Amino acid sequence: MKKLMIVLFVSLIGFAVQAQEKKNKNAKHTVEVKGNCEMCKKRIEKAAFSVAGVKSASWDIGDKQLHLILNEEKTSQEEVQKAIAKVGHDTEKVKATDEDYAKLHTCCAYERN
Repeated sequence: MKKLMIVLFVSLIGFAVQAQEKKNKNAKHTVEVKGNCEMCKKRIEKAAFSVAGVKSASWDIGDKQLHLILNEEKTSQEEVQKAIAKVGHDTEKVKATDEDYAKLHTCCAYERN
């Protein structure tokens, strides 16, 4: 009987831990993304929306911040940053390759670190 109680207790703890790892379906994130103009804004937002699970993406030209709402069960902030870097824009965690950056229009060229 004692062994049965221990097994039952351990099983319940396992289920409780799993329940705490539930991902947020409407997670809000803010990411710094380098860019300059309206063309950058359209390109950045289009790249963000290309990632499944992104519900909202709005980049502010003034403060260079991308405001995201995403379903964490389908994607992550890092996946969105990779998609944005693929179109030539550096983010907080992912830097665009030199080849991708070189494809940007001249007015979209920003100062890289």
